Amino acid sequence: MAETRKIDSIIELQGDLANKHKAYRPDEAQSLKAQIADDFETLQKNGYVIIEGLLSETELKAIREESLPLLGKSGRNNFEGVKTQRVYNVLEQTRVIDSLAVHPRITGLLNRLFQPNYLLSQAQIINILPGEEAQPLHYDDGFYPVPRPRKPFGAATVWAIDEFTEDNGATVLIPESHLLGQEIITDRGLTVPAVMPAGSVVFFLGTTWHGGGSNQSDAPRLAATCQYCEPWLRPQENFFLELSEDTLAALPEPLLSMVGYSIHPPFMGMVNGMHPKRTLKK
Repeated sequence: MAETRKIDSIIELQGDLANKHKAYRPDEAQSLKAQIADDFETLQKNGYVIIEGLLSETELKAIREESLPLLGKSGRNNFEGVKTQRVYNVLEQTRVIDSLAVHPRITGLLNRLFQPNYLLSQAQIINILPGEEAQPLHYDDGFYPVPRPRKPFGAATVWAIDEFTEDNGATVLIPESHLLGQEIITDRGLTVPAVMPAGSVVFFLGTTWHGGGSNQSDAPRLAATCQYCEPWLRPQENFFLELSEDTLAALPEPLLSMVGYSIHPPFMGMVNGMHPKRTLKK
């Protein structure tokens, strides 16, 4: 029988009350600290940072081979993209982007941005086909109704599985737009394309204005995206309904925490008064 704990102050409720399943926070490799610090400095200045050379050609080939059979119909509107194929509920269908979601260069930045046990908000595979028009400019955490300027509640990655060029639909961003207030930005002349070789990633804050570019080339542009949010917010995807027991058993520990099998102290995310991991069979 667990020992009874005495709580004397509301301050104590801000700590981790779990016994067996403590808060998960990925370890940061010493060899990456300087790189992550430089990435974070650029991120804080511009609202985004491009990191090249994170995926090998072998990894890229595996992602393409797994992703392409999953691609279906194009989007339902010009925001999804009428000539853009999207794979939703990616984690239930393939393990091929697990390592992208929890890449140490990404979690290193997330550790500096958010409280422990931050969540995966959504994951998608996105294939922009030739002839697609530019996506409307937006910022990703705009659905949280808190006025700007403010700190970001979310962050996102867009991984270049194919090379990103000015012509094939590279994501465009507005530098320093994370500092703006409530104004609505529609001027694409302010944008900069995230031109980068395959195997790179652009990481940007949830308050940074951006959008998918138009694909004026004769080939599709494949990408994967993962979005994250503070642990006290509701994610965009309902992973509790999407993910099967078999999938949950296959997820790496950091990703299991990110899809909601974690607690934001003192008890946000509980199931029947207990840690959600206690619901798992394995």
